[in-house]
Amino acid sequence: MIATILIALIALLHLYILVLEMWLWETPRARRTFKLTPEFAAQTRVLAANQGLYNGFLAAGLITGLALGTAGFAFKLFFLCCIAIAGVFGAVTSSRRILFVQTLPAVLALAALWAGV
Repeated sequence: MIATILIALIALLHLYILVLEMWLWETPRARRTFKLTPEFAAQTRVLAANQGLYNGFLAAGLITGLALGTAGFAFKLFFLCCIAIAGVFGAVTSSRRILFVQTLPAVLALAALWAGV
């Protein structure tokens, strides 16, 4: 039950990131979130949309795993690992904050999934 709640929250987070990166990239909210100047946001709009699409795929994988119930264990495991690894990479290359926003929740969900709670 705890794993399911954590996975659902992580999926929602990645859907929110999808929206920010694909459609709201140049808005004040997205610029504050990602610490962007208006000029840089305009220059990187297409790249951000691509990143947003990938975040959508991560969310879709987790949602598929949740929809499959116990049969979706492998989906949940795979996509949580992808999210945790991407978070570590993002923390090293972009912002340490990603470690706490993305990696930590994924690791906690992985632990709950493995523990069966």
